[in-house]
Amino acid sequence: MNNEADLNRINKRVSSLAAGSSVSVGLDGFLEQLFAILSKAEELFLAPRLKLALTNPRGHYYQVSQYGMEPAWKTYSRWHLPALERATTTPDGLIISGKSTDPTADETNWRLMLLPMNMEGQHHGYLVLFADVTFQPSETQLEFLTGISYAISSFVQRTLTQEILSIREYEIKQAHADAIQSLGLASEYRDNETGFHIMRMTNLALAIAKAYGLPEDQKELLYVAAPMHDVGKIGIADNILHKPGRLTPEEFAIMQTHTNIGSSILAGKDPMMKAAREIANSHHERWDGSGYPDGLAGEQIPLLARICSIADVFDALTSNRPYKNAWSVEEATDLILSESGKHFDPAVVAAFQAAIPEILRVRELYRDDIIDPNQSITLPPLPPREHSWVEWDDSLSVGIGTIDEHHRYLFDLINDLFEVISAKRSAHEIARLVKATKIYAKVHFRTEELMMRHYGYTGIAEQEHQHHAFESKILQFYQDMHVNPLVAQFNVLTYLRDWLIHHIRVEDAKLRTLVTA
Repeated sequence: MNNEADLNRINKRVSSLAAGSSVSVGLDGFLEQLFAILSKAEELFLAPRLKLALTNPRGHYYQVSQYGMEPAWKTYSRWHLPALERATTTPDGLIISGKSTDPTADETNWRLMLLPMNMEGQHHGYLVLFADVTFQPSETQLEFLTGISYAISSFVQRTLTQEILSIREYEIKQAHADAIQSLGLASEYRDNETGFHIMRMTNLALAIAKAYGLPEDQKELLYVAAPMHDVGKIGIADNILHKPGRLTPEEFAIMQTHTNIGSSILAGKDPMMKAAREIANSHHERWDGSGYPDGLAGEQIPLLARICSIADVFDALTSNRPYKNAWSVEEATDLILSESGKHFDPAVVAAFQAAIPEILRVRELYRDDIIDPNQSITLPPLPPREHSWVEWDDSLSVGIGTIDEHHRYLFDLINDLFEVISAKRSAHEIARLVKATKIYAKVHFRTEELMMRHYGYTGIAEQEHQHHAFESKILQFYQDMHVNPLVAQFNVLTYLRDWLIHHIRVEDAKLRTLVTA
């Protein structure tokens, strides 16, 4: 039986743990260490389980961490304060229940002790302890639990602060990237009517980079820098840039200067600017040394530029231009394979060939033309996932191949988010994926709406209303990340799954009326 002195020693150990633990151990790791200490307080009759439930800005509770229990993301739903029989609340907000009347398996037949997580004068949730239903806390034990509550709140506060700082750092970095990419978009709109080329080319390059085995940090640089490949075209005169026919040798020489112009525009020493500058300057170099502007050969050409070279050529060949019709995918692929060791790095060509399933998908996701509801699409299957939050099945098909492919891709983005959350990775990675989902949803919605408008779909007003509501909701969740990212990540994950499946089954299913027999 513990006496007051024992409880004081345990309290000091918990305080030391909360003050000394690095947030890198994560909340789950912290709770495991916490229980190892609390279990020494034998008179509390604690079960080997506990969980942390925090609130979002609208006062809804979500289980964000646990010990000895299933992670909430496995069957995620909002956590409700259980129905507490004969509950008592101390002046400090500590809640002690009688036997819980909540029907869930985790909370039945236990006396629950809810330790408030109060930070900076505000209530943020509870740490939930499970004690034997016969346990009757004494005044000393209540004081002990209150002290524990204060100590744990300090660690949760530090964890929240670290995650919020991680998001802020990501946003500063992203603001820099957005500023750079805006130049690429400016050049693209001068040279291309739709602006989708830059999205396709960037995602094609990323698909090749994945197949090549490029490290994560280099893929991230590529994704930011690839849109800058033709930024130098800002400096090319319209009569050359928009000439519908073949350029004269003199005109082509002027066009070639866009690489040097791009390199000059992208002056800077940070890794992002360096990568963008190398791509802009060297994506027209050739493996055999016959390219421009510097006649670089082989591995003298920066790797990211070698990857972008293939992505750029493939997309240019398979796209309509004022001066040419689009090549078929087969023709463009054959050309790139035939140029292995001449125009292109053989290793990058091999990665291109391995990435064909994803490359074909990218072409459907960012297509220039209006979707034809009657066009059938057959794409190679992508590798299955080991774990998924949302699963695609044929019952979700709306009968329009490209729309189905858009939906599958949104499922993939949600499953990427699920993998990051379930692996307890940094909040900035979660913020990045939430933003990526928001960006692609906008691409999907506008493309879908263009099809509806073109074919006179009568339900377009309701679709537009729901699309805008979705975008507003995702923006709200992104803002919530700045308040409590530990909760917002689960909040958005649940919403994305429920909204998308419901929207497909109820609203998008009506698009089948556009398919003619």
